[in-house]
Amino acid sequence: MGLNLEVAKFGMYVMFPIGIMYYFGTNLDNRFAVPDFWPKAEHSNKLPLDKDEIHAELERLRARRLYLRDKRLAEEAARNPEPIAQQAPQPEQQQAPQPINTEQKKGWFW
Repeated sequence: MGLNLEVAKFGMYVMFPIGIMYYFGTNLDNRFAVPDFWPKAEHSNKLPLDKDEIHAELERLRARRLYLRDKRLAEEAARNPEPIAQQAPQPEQQQAPQPINTEQKKGWFW
């Protein structure tokens, strides 16, 4: 009786992973695929390959960056009408640098 139980347990230990791999490993495209998951080629980014295309793309990115910068600066100016230079701390408010402690440890162990 004990030998049959051991054989049944061994069969279960061997067949269970094989059954799981067979169930999830067959017919994957029909069961687990999401239709239209990846974008089509016409909707994806196109890398510029020609020198003129690269320069045009760089100009476009530079213009976009400058537009967003100007927009951000205008929003900051609308929120805070004071010039930024007046908000800087005065020299007497700044802390003096601390002297370097020469009695510190010089190495890893000492």
